[in-house]
Amino acid sequence: MLAWLNLPNFLTIMRIVMIPFFVYFLISQHPRDRFIALAIFFIASVTDFFDGYLARKWKQESPLGRFLDPLADKALVIATLVLFILLDQAIPLWMVVVIILRDMLVTLMRYLAIRKGTEIRTTRLGKAKTMFQMFSMGLILIIFVVRSFHFDIGATYAEGIATGKTNFQIASTMFMKAVQSFESAVIPQAERNRYFAQSTPYLLLLLTTLITAISGLRYLYTNWRVLLPPYTAILRKRQRKPRSP
Repeated sequence: MLAWLNLPNFLTIMRIVMIPFFVYFLISQHPRDRFIALAIFFIASVTDFFDGYLARKWKQESPLGRFLDPLADKALVIATLVLFILLDQAIPLWMVVVIILRDMLVTLMRYLAIRKGTEIRTTRLGKAKTMFQMFSMGLILIIFVVRSFHFDIGATYAEGIATGKTNFQIASTMFMKAVQSFESAVIPQAERNRYFAQSTPYLLLLLTTLITAISGLRYLYTNWRVLLPPYTAILRKRQRKPRSP
């Protein structure tokens, strides 16, 4: 058996393999396929926890695993974000660009650190960002899957943008209506659900984008030296003492 093919690395590789299936089923218009995509996302999120946990518990951490694990996370995040743009006008492009650029920067820093024979220092904020990011995207996916059979969210944002409103104005207005609807017994439950379905994805991803940007700046501040040359490991030669005649 190959030395690098342990269970933690296998779970990481399987998470990468699941991404094309996730994309295929989520793009499908069939309700069953979209629920399958949702299941794939949550399975991938669970394996993200277990591969790192098992690697530490069984002492099977490796340079390959340390590189592939965040790469698998970022591939899943990027695929999900791109699908968000395709599925809903509520998600603006700039949020996706900020999150992707941050992940690309951290991936580059990890790669350079490996070439230099060192590691970049992680932060608690980075770990909290990952947890909140996966939670937010999972919740947004649930809303997308459920509401696609009940509400025409795209039309709401298209009409608002046509009148000169921004996505933030539309989402915040819908969110305030959702909050106020609990104080009124006249507004039906279906209308309350629509308000939340219209506002939650945008506001969740906005908060995720802010946390991601701050986390990226924190990584850059802590590990900026890995971006400087040389970009290969420095081998220290032993100094030989001159032999006495």
